[in-house]
Amino acid sequence: MTERRSPTTATASRAIAPNAIAVASGKGGVGKTWLSITLAHALAKNGRRVLLFDGDLGLANVDIQLGLTPAVDLGAVLEQNLPVERAVTRHETGGFDVIAGRSGSASLVSLTGGRLKTLADDLFALAARYDHLILDLGAGVERTVRHLASRCGLCLVVTTDEPTALTDAYAFIKLSASQDGPTNVRLVVNLANSATEGERTYGTLLKACQSFLKIAPPLAGIVRRDSRVKDSIRAQTPILTRYPGAAAADDVAAIARRLLEAP
Repeated sequence: MTERRSPTTATASRAIAPNAIAVASGKGGVGKTWLSITLAHALAKNGRRVLLFDGDLGLANVDIQLGLTPAVDLGAVLEQNLPVERAVTRHETGGFDVIAGRSGSASLVSLTGGRLKTLADDLFALAARYDHLILDLGAGVERTVRHLASRCGLCLVVTTDEPTALTDAYAFIKLSASQDGPTNVRLVVNLANSATEGERTYGTLLKACQSFLKIAPPLAGIVRRDSRVKDSIRAQTPILTRYPGAAAADDVAAIARRLLEAP
């Protein structure tokens, strides 16, 4: 089990959305956005009402991977002071809703603390209409990432076996453990050549967390390397639609089932 810290004044007063799942990583290129999309689709296929939020502020690309052209995106919400629900776009094929970001928008990256809190409050209020809110967060440990992750009932930290990915995932977990970040952290190993290799990668990161942070984040799942992932992204079609029997699709579907079965 993940070791929980005693709540500070900040964490005690912070409103946590138990149905919100943050998907984070220490670095880019580990498949975080693809995992967020596929997890949203897998939960929707289980009959759940799902909202996917592109929180990779400034480098948003959920809409691109899904082939969506939203009439209103997050940038418009912030620039025009619109209700956040105006940015909800339906992905009919996947059966879930999306709030798209705006790639290259510096204004999103440099949100003031007050504006970020307002956005988060509005977003999590909207999440009450859904069974699950999935937040595809930006890579790294920036203020916006930490704040949004800290409001979620669960944070999935995605890594691969690359040394830089492991180092940066550890940095994210360490900062979260020391600065009122998410308390319920689980690990996802992506792009594993096999389940056995994925277990070894998880074991490496787990050992570092146990030795230096005195916590033991559980393993949420292992996603095997699959060439059909790139093909589905190029086709702007979720892998559960294009290749429902693919190994990577099965692995994410298994993660979704375990999340639904968790108490």
